[in-house]
Amino acid sequence: MTKYGDRIALLREKHALTQEELAHKLGISRASLSHYETSRREPDYDTIAKIASFFHVTIDYLLGRTNKSDIVLDQDVREFVDQLELSDDAILEKFSLTVDGNKLTPEEAKRFIAFVRAERSLK
Repeated sequence: MTKYGDRIALLREKHALTQEELAHKLGISRASLSHYETSRREPDYDTIAKIASFFHVTIDYLLGRTNKSDIVLDQDVREFVDQLELSDDAILEKFSLTVDGNKLTPEEAKRFIAFVRAERSLK
């Protein structure tokens, strides 16, 4: 999967812009843009939205969810995906979760979900 940084760099180069020029147009520092392009830092939502708007592509394209820069997930599909409850046994059986290329067992997936919930409760 293409990283968001690669996509940002490709779009910038396609439009014959330097990092300095694009950073200025987006209202961010050149250093920040460089970090985004090398995937050392993740841009916040507002910055991703600015980049997508500037290049007339979708956020899904920038994030590597699709290879089509102008296709937006149908609203019903987006709502469904956003509301999936990964701890539901039916979902765990239907979709495989992987870590380091290895499929998680249902028990590992449940422990992973429990870990995330515990971490969130500490914040």
